[in-house]
Amino acid sequence: MAARTARAVETRKKKNSRRIDRPNQSRIQGNTGGVRGKLRKQALLKAGRQQSEASAEA
Repeated sequence: MAARTARAVETRKKKNSRRIDRPNQSRIQGNTGGVRGKLRKQALLKAGRQQSEASAEA
């Protein structure tokens, strides 16, 4: 179980207030097979091609 003491809550709030704001990720990150497949599909859709057409070319 996560600590829910008043001190722990206070510590989390302080840490969050010190955190640097960063922009949200623009795309999926990673190098796993599933992620690579999703990125490939995204790229093909952006290029205006279907996945079956692209696999026929390769």
